Amino acid sequence: MNVVVTGGAGFIGANLCRELASRPTVGRVVALDDLSTGSADNLAGTDVELIEGSILDRDLLEDVVAGADAVVHLAARPSVPRSLADPFASHEVNATGSVRVLEACRRSHTHVVAASSSSVYGSITDLPKHEGLPTRPLSPYAASKLATESYVLAYGSAFGLPALSFRFFNVYGPLQPAGHAYAAVVPAFIDAALRGQPLTVFGDGHQTRDFTYVGTVARVLADAVERKVTSARPVNLAFGTRVSVLELAHHLAKILELAVEIRHEPPRRGDVRDSQADDGLLRSLFAGLEPVPLEQGLAETVQWFRSVVTPA
Repeated sequence: MNVVVTGGAGFIGANLCRELASRPTVGRVVALDDLSTGSADNLAGTDVELIEGSILDRDLLEDVVAGADAVVHLAARPSVPRSLADPFASHEVNATGSVRVLEACRRSHTHVVAASSSSVYGSITDLPKHEGLPTRPLSPYAASKLATESYVLAYGSAFGLPALSFRFFNVYGPLQPAGHAYAAVVPAFIDAALRGQPLTVFGDGHQTRDFTYVGTVARVLADAVERKVTSARPVNLAFGTRVSVLELAHHLAKILELAVEIRHEPPRRGDVRDSQADDGLLRSLFAGLEPVPLEQGLAETVQWFRSVVTPA
């Protein structure tokens, strides 16, 4: 089978492309990426075909999707703070771009698997978060990802498009970039620690997250493509763990065998206080799924960072 991965040169996309390329059932893997946040280096040493371009380019999308058996739609403008700085840009890529991808898939009736976000739950305080809860986004980014999943489900219902929308929860692992203002917490902490700098914690650090290793996410996405899994509801892609930001810092300090300094900054607008997934629906669709434990995933992530970051 032939698979297109939008955002395929990004953090999750490149890990997925590598997973797909390793599977005997998959023939051609195409990564479509404008390289605004991804990097061609993430696909080095693979047989993945990289096409540089934007999901906002309707003609390009038509050409790329035409020969595909499945599309995994990961291309997005990430980050809550980035969406606060430029809400329209987040909407254009995440909402309008998703519609363009879905239109291309509709014309060829191509199976589409798309990425939404746990941020759509927003101010809902119930834990663990299950897919039947209301959605109350706290940021333009969260609203744009809710639009993405809503369009995916609507195309499935209105046009019979085989579709599946996952809600990602705090994915981390190798290839995740650091060293910029919008870096996620795991790479930001590791990068700072290796450079001998303080770890910046926004707020009191007791906010909790459900961290999911990118290798596990890639396997689930690849399985969804191979088995043509669909769902009329969004599906949480996380496993019900709950770790505070301060606990994460202590885990990493132990793995790194480094003393780390914590520096607290004011809480950030748009950040969710607590996040934890109910994984019941996920496990009903992917029986026997065994996620990579946090300690193992963090150790593998640290090992990768040590190969690319020069210690202080």
